Amino acid sequence: MASRAKATILDIAREAGVSKSTVSLVLQGSGLIRPETAIKVRKAIEDVGYVYNRGAANLRKAHSNVIGMVINDLTNPFFAELAVGMERVFQAAGIVPFIANTAESAVRQEEVLKSLMEQGVAGLIVSPARGTTPGAFRRIETAGVPIVFAMRRLPESRIPVIAPDNHRGAFIATEHLIRKGHRRLAFFGGSSDLVVYQERLGGFLEACEVLGIPASDRTIVEGETSRKGGMACLDTALAAVEPPTAALCFNDAVAFGVMLALRKRGLEAGADFAVVGFDDVTEAEHYIPALTSVTVDTAGLGERAAHVMLKMIQSRTTRAEDHIGAVSLAVRESCGPDRNARNAGMGDAA
Repeated sequence: MASRAKATILDIAREAGVSKSTVSLVLQGSGLIRPETAIKVRKAIEDVGYVYNRGAANLRKAHSNVIGMVINDLTNPFFAELAVGMERVFQAAGIVPFIANTAESAVRQEEVLKSLMEQGVAGLIVSPARGTTPGAFRRIETAGVPIVFAMRRLPESRIPVIAPDNHRGAFIATEHLIRKGHRRLAFFGGSSDLVVYQERLGGFLEACEVLGIPASDRTIVEGETSRKGGMACLDTALAAVEPPTAALCFNDAVAFGVMLALRKRGLEAGADFAVVGFDDVTEAEHYIPALTSVTVDTAGLGERAAHVMLKMIQSRTTRAEDHIGAVSLAVRESCGPDRNARNAGMGDAA
């Protein structure tokens, strides 16, 4: 029998009476091996004293075939669509994607990243959770594991980002509302600790500035980036003495919440209050009334993130160019009619 220090896969194969490839498949946990054969091989492993070093095995392959997709909120249809785009590319490339939902918890995110690193992942695509510190990925970068950020960036980070043009998207949406005659506008949802919030709010504020909406007629309400958050934002805004008549929402989930809150008050999006979302998830077009939203090529951005990751792995680099995707505005019923004619009739057109 082979000594414990020198035991090899060949020793196991000889002991079990099987081929080397069969032993390798058992060590990798493959489901292709018959249970009785796997039992025989595992007994041989114990008998010869072989210790399987998964990390060394991954190094021999240059890298594992597992890529971690760490998403901040898979309950949001936008991030689910993004993940589907990534997965499509990885499956075509024979890569196994591991998807984890951090539920906006930086603590949960740290646990997931630690576990994936222990498994020897080839790379990571991450949409960082709220509260992620700039140094959260330093250890992974030092280890030379490629990382791509999807949708969200961290301040002062050199990790490549795949994201839409948030500033422009918010600008054209706000411009649309102002051109339709709205003079008291709101920005609903999100929080200032997110770079994406600062970008979208920045586009909103620039449009207001350029098109003559004074600061006194702008309402900014931070909140959860969910339906619940949208409902709370609307309640806060409508409690003002001079409430807004239109809102750009941080994302579609917030917009859906605003529309639900309007309905609870006997009001309707479009007819009584203009609502614009951001992301244009599949549900937006089929909502009642259909939601006007900033269109982002969600699946396309997911595919781009996956292609960038594959290229980084093949090139054995941790560097790549940022990609900022084009945006447009899908105009639907939730914006309602043009108010300019009515405002002119009332003598208060700006």
